[in-house]
Amino acid sequence: MINQLSWKVGGQQGEGIESTGEIFSIALNRLGYFLYGYRHFSSRIKGGHTNNKIRVSTSQVRSISDDLDILVAFDQETIDLNYKELHSNGVIIADAKFNPVKPEDTQATMYAVPFTEMATELGTSLMKNMVAIGATSAVLNLDIKVFEEVVQEIFGRKGQQVVDKNMEAIQAGFDFIKEQLGTNVQTMELEKADGTKRMFMIGNDAIALGAVAAGCRFMAAYPITPASEIMEYLIKKLPALGGTVIQTEDEIAACTMAIGANYAGVRTITASAGPGLSLKMEAIGLSGITETPLVIVDTQRGGPSTGLPTKQEQSDLMAMIYGTHGEIPKIVMAPSTVQEAFYDAAEAFNLAEEYQCPVILLTDLQLSLGKQTVEPLDFNKVEIRRGKLVTEEIPENPDKGYFKRYEVTEDGVSPRVIPGMKNGIHHVTGVEHDETGKPSESAANRIAQMDKRFRKVENIRFDTPVHKDAKHEDADVLIVGFNSTRGAIEEAMIRLEAEGMKVNHAQIRLIHPFPTDEVLPLVRSAKKVLVVENNATGQLANIMKMNVGHAEKITKHLKYDGNPFLPHEIQSKCKELF
Repeated sequence: MINQLSWKVGGQQGEGIESTGEIFSIALNRLGYFLYGYRHFSSRIKGGHTNNKIRVSTSQVRSISDDLDILVAFDQETIDLNYKELHSNGVIIADAKFNPVKPEDTQATMYAVPFTEMATELGTSLMKNMVAIGATSAVLNLDIKVFEEVVQEIFGRKGQQVVDKNMEAIQAGFDFIKEQLGTNVQTMELEKADGTKRMFMIGNDAIALGAVAAGCRFMAAYPITPASEIMEYLIKKLPALGGTVIQTEDEIAACTMAIGANYAGVRTITASAGPGLSLKMEAIGLSGITETPLVIVDTQRGGPSTGLPTKQEQSDLMAMIYGTHGEIPKIVMAPSTVQEAFYDAAEAFNLAEEYQCPVILLTDLQLSLGKQTVEPLDFNKVEIRRGKLVTEEIPENPDKGYFKRYEVTEDGVSPRVIPGMKNGIHHVTGVEHDETGKPSESAANRIAQMDKRFRKVENIRFDTPVHKDAKHEDADVLIVGFNSTRGAIEEAMIRLEAEGMKVNHAQIRLIHPFPTDEVLPLVRSAKKVLVVENNATGQLANIMKMNVGHAEKITKHLKYDGNPFLPHEIQSKCKELF
């Protein structure tokens, strides 16, 4: 009996690899197992190697595993590219159609199963992935009845005959292993799960759901990997709530349309990835100088230019903070789990309206597209705060002047009105302006307005700017990360602690303004600081040096090959420090 399983299915893109993993993982999720899935896929519609690696556990997991128990292969390339992950007792289940060859330097056991042949006999070769699920079930001693509900949900609209045929395909794969190979099969049986019903979702869905819960009723966006699922989710949900989604002609239009909708008083979101954010930069500056709330999601991916559009990277950090020309206040948030993605998405709208500035919700491909088990979300934690939005009647100005939309205030936040408010007329422009919005190039006014805008973000209210696990007053090493690296860091910590090392952890959740007061004590109390990030230049490490100093303590652990960190990589790097 095992309490954790790492399973991977691979083949050519367009062969149903994603659906194979989806059916397998949804069924196990409903049994009460915790899951974490990560898809490696090509930026092509069809063709090119793709795989789906899924971790199944009786306890919470937030990262992909170092090794592999079972590899399901639809072609030889899948074996050749992935077999080194298999441990000595691992299993390869391969389609007999391509005459699979097991590499000589692996001790894993290989079973050739006629996926395609059996599926074709049942009516169509397309069901070969279901045969593979059945074969996997046999190796796991898993009752195939667990797949009935999922198959019914996915194929039910095509008729009961299609449902029955798919279940027959699963049964065929199961029977082949049991009957043809019998007692020679190396089985891996999972310990029983707790049976608790939990959500199973990607980070993008959590962000979209958080936006809906926060009262967002409009989205303007242009499709781009890996952000498109946010738009796809909201297209399905917003119309039922009186909202809408518009696919614009480009990223610039998406951002300016979002600014216009926010100016009109509608909570609005736009989402993109690095290339799209580059195009939005001038409009982000417009949001900053007009002090119009704006929520933007940036799902980081491999760059520059088109780069690695379907691969993991965390290289937009500096661009999100400093990308706009000139200087404006902005807030950059970085959730590290799917749960945080939900709550932070909702909170982004509050911060945007309270501080009347752009708020960037920064994620990465692993967090945005990695599908994982999520504990029930508490919608009672979501509150709606609209800041200094004026809703009561505005008294007439005695001198008949315009409304002071950009009034210089002690906290830097001015009263805000939406179009149509009586006595709320003011001028809105992208050039520097006075308190009523009238263009002004006065030196004194410029200083007053710049200082006012930046006072807004001096004391941002953000409940958890840093997720801390710091039980040691004198840690050997402090590991620092942001976004999806959290899971691999947490696993590495457990292993290092078991080996006698004192380890603290800080996952930065508010990137800008940087939470210096939270991070500095942790840095001071550690002998070494290891900053873990998926980029080539150590952007988070450099930001830390700018804000907390102690550069001599800080070591960068960088990975920029398009793949997420594995726990053993962080574990090994920490040990190298001493």
